[in-house]
Amino acid sequence: MSGGGLLVAGTTSDAGKSVVTAGICRWLVRRGVKVAPFKGQNMSLNSFVTREGAEIGRAQAMQAQAARVEPTALMNPVLLKPGGDRSSQVVLMGRPVGELSARGYHGGRQKALFEPVMDCLDELRSTYDAVVCEGAGSPAEINLRRTDIVNMGIARAARLPVLVVGDIDRGGVFAQFFGTTALLAPEDQELIAGYLVNKFRGDVTLLEPGLEMLHGLTGRRTFGVLPYAHGLGIDEEDGLRVSLRGTVRESAVAPPVGEDVLRVAVCAVPLMSNFTDVDALAAEPGVIVRFVDRPEEMADADLVIVPGTRGTVRALEWLRERGLAGALARRAAEGRPVLGICGGFQVLGRHIDDDVESRAGAVPALGLLPVRVRFAAEKTLARPSGTALGQPVEGYEIHHGVAEVLGGEPFLDGCRVGEVWGTHWHGSLESDGFRRAFLRAVAAASGRRFVPAPDTSFAALREAQLDRLGDLIEEHADTDALLRLIEGGAPSGLPFIPPGAPDLPGAPAAGTPGAAQ
Repeated sequence: MSGGGLLVAGTTSDAGKSVVTAGICRWLVRRGVKVAPFKGQNMSLNSFVTREGAEIGRAQAMQAQAARVEPTALMNPVLLKPGGDRSSQVVLMGRPVGELSARGYHGGRQKALFEPVMDCLDELRSTYDAVVCEGAGSPAEINLRRTDIVNMGIARAARLPVLVVGDIDRGGVFAQFFGTTALLAPEDQELIAGYLVNKFRGDVTLLEPGLEMLHGLTGRRTFGVLPYAHGLGIDEEDGLRVSLRGTVRESAVAPPVGEDVLRVAVCAVPLMSNFTDVDALAAEPGVIVRFVDRPEEMADADLVIVPGTRGTVRALEWLRERGLAGALARRAAEGRPVLGICGGFQVLGRHIDDDVESRAGAVPALGLLPVRVRFAAEKTLARPSGTALGQPVEGYEIHHGVAEVLGGEPFLDGCRVGEVWGTHWHGSLESDGFRRAFLRAVAAASGRRFVPAPDTSFAALREAQLDRLGDLIEEHADTDALLRLIEGGAPSGLPFIPPGAPDLPGAPAAGTPGAAQ
């Protein structure tokens, strides 16, 4: 296989594109194929820092792990980080290049990014045997087709076959598949190779007559029916799918090793970023993680976490409006554990000076840590490592706020005062020894007879989850047909499904400079 490729599109957001892309990557690499993931444009507050210091979506970092390759900026050249309902920070090749409104982005800037996106795809395809691309939202968003750089725009330019994923658990999957295809221009429909049903429950034989009728209506086959898989627990992309009062993901809570459980409450601040920081806690037997938005919901918590956010000042105001700020102050006074991560660390300090993110200027913070924060125009992107609580620990940093620590006990480049801890480091809790030491400290401060499991390996658990995704593809998809699709492209002679959409002037097309051949 040389330079093969596939675009995994979806009938809707959250149809399962990210997990299917990861599953295909893991299945291919287990077959000895050198494969890389790619997403031309991602919108997410969950991001990651590569070893070269570039910021990309966490979903692409997870997919790179599925492919057993090091993530790079090439795999996600454009990342949009929402700062509100109408604007986002634009990150190009891992570095922020400015803030744009949705109208400004789709009105011209997005089209200008098409060539660098295609250059990245070209480079990956020249290096890897196969590149599995993930789309965004739906390819049938005809209002955005002219400037599309993530769905049919790149598929047509690179002549990539397209596999459309539909979430049958939501209902209406046949209409979604048919309607998605029928809304595309004839030139785009030529690349829609077929469909993949996701999250099916029940007897697949009952579904088969519908799949046969869909084939008759569209001339396109279904490449597999993936069953509903509980507790996958992989990195999310676009939002928090669980209820604010639910537990993290669908992970089963294992019984505690000691006599007690530990309860962790995560403040569901606005524009929450990198909430995957708490996944490693949720993976620990006997640790129960909840997202909360009211003071009474944190009353019985042994640990409260104030997580990262893309809107530090807004999160600070929200904590005060909700009464959570007062509850955090009372916890600190009582010696009950609080952990602030990144933006959460900043709000626990004394003072914030922000002329960059919120442009609010000087703002008093919660005053629980001796820290002053000044927002810098240049974003800090780093992969630090060190020692804390006698254990090695690694993390990554993504922030504009620069912290001046004025006292307290040093803690992961932040500080600790009593049982209030603060750091800019994301991902530190994935370091097993450090996580266990931190949980022992929390248990001691809370008076809980909780004992961390001695053998929980977060990295091993993540690998097992990625293998489960590979198993889903291998066991429930027509892998021989998928290989032919990746190697040879979309079948010729696929029928046009009316009415189709008009082919917009200016839409990226095959032969565009920089397009993969």
